[in-house]
Amino acid sequence: MGLFNRDKDRFQNYNYKYNRPSMFGGFAFFPPVIKYLLLSNVLIFILQITLFNAYKVGGQPLSLVFMKLFALNPIGSTVFPFYPWQLVTYMFLHGGFFHLFLNMFALWLFGMELENIWGSKKFLSYYIICGIGAGLANLLIAPLFTEISLPTVGASGSIYGVLVAFGLMFPDRPILVYFLFPIKAKYLVMIYMGIELLSIGSNTGIAHVAHLGGAVVGFVYLLMTNSNVTNIFRFNRRPRPRSGNASNVYRNRYYEKYNTGSESDDVSDVDYYIEKEKDNNEVSQEKIDEILDKISKHGYKNLSDEEKRILFEASKKIH
Repeated sequence: MGLFNRDKDRFQNYNYKYNRPSMFGGFAFFPPVIKYLLLSNVLIFILQITLFNAYKVGGQPLSLVFMKLFALNPIGSTVFPFYPWQLVTYMFLHGGFFHLFLNMFALWLFGMELENIWGSKKFLSYYIICGIGAGLANLLIAPLFTEISLPTVGASGSIYGVLVAFGLMFPDRPILVYFLFPIKAKYLVMIYMGIELLSIGSNTGIAHVAHLGGAVVGFVYLLMTNSNVTNIFRFNRRPRPRSGNASNVYRNRYYEKYNTGSESDDVSDVDYYIEKEKDNNEVSQEKIDEILDKISKHGYKNLSDEEKRILFEASKKIH
């Protein structure tokens, strides 16, 4: 692709910090925050079911003490007291293997592209904000609909926020339900929200209010940070990326495609070099753009072997 290869002196004058991106136009299958969230959740779960069950503190299993301190406990409970830090720590605890697996799989499946486009800092902030919002909803709103008062664990509230963001940014992306039935992301989100709404008050032991809380908080966050609040169902319309994101070609292509700014808007130096390379690139830039658009719409797995080869060869030219 050869971005930023020419006119290096001028480029350095703007004090850009350029790091070579990963393969495939800067698209990472395990971006940093996703990777560390997966590792931390799995490690804590292993500790829950092994080490914490093997030791006792004051005659109580260490696992029980751990739950008392770090699960999200109801306000006013004397057996399992509430502490403010539990609004964050409960997201890293899970009630069983399938609870953990489903949450982590959904985090990777729907969060991977969000972190690639937003960047790690914004994605982590969004994830934590949705989780805290879900926890507050469970503490303050859930008691209005059910008398069950139990500790809450799991990252589901954050995951529902991630699901909402994915549905808003990629509304027409087909998702295979049970790996068989394709459905557009926007309809899948609506179905999930409808199920959770209808399930409020049921005595299933599932924190439906927390799920909805995470989704609503995520939606409000996106609404507040979107550059054009009139298009609330089209968050794929984004402002231009900051120069600090120059090393991620995938992200820049996404922002460039969905930018709402008019042609009279100020053009960053990153955009200048992208446009310059379009005219001077030895590789067909139209073909590269076509492949990157296909990743944005359908995911990397749907590329042909030839498209993968072209993208790989292009990525090696980024110095």
